Amino acid sequence: MSKVNVKPLHDRVLVEPAAAEEKTSSGIIIPDTAKEKPQKGQIVAVGNGKKDEPLTVKIGDEILYGKYSGTEVTIDGKEYLIMRESDIFAVV
Repeated sequence: MSKVNVKPLHDRVLVEPAAAEEKTSSGIIIPDTAKEKPQKGQIVAVGNGKKDEPLTVKIGDEILYGKYSGTEVTIDGKEYLIMRESDIFAVV
């Protein structure tokens, strides 16, 4: 897990996406153009939540999220997603 100096606001979280699959189960190598966006990641920073709704996730949680959830951001040369807690489907 990465240590970042970013504090999301309100009900937002910063997610480090899992690496895309390089090979299939049968050993076929997947080219970069055919790789699917990962839908799994780890939370590296969380906001304070809304006024009457504290966040239910915490730093270090492995999560599942929608394919097009969040906004891609680059921090210190590393790719992250920033999204609202409501975009998270499940904690693994």
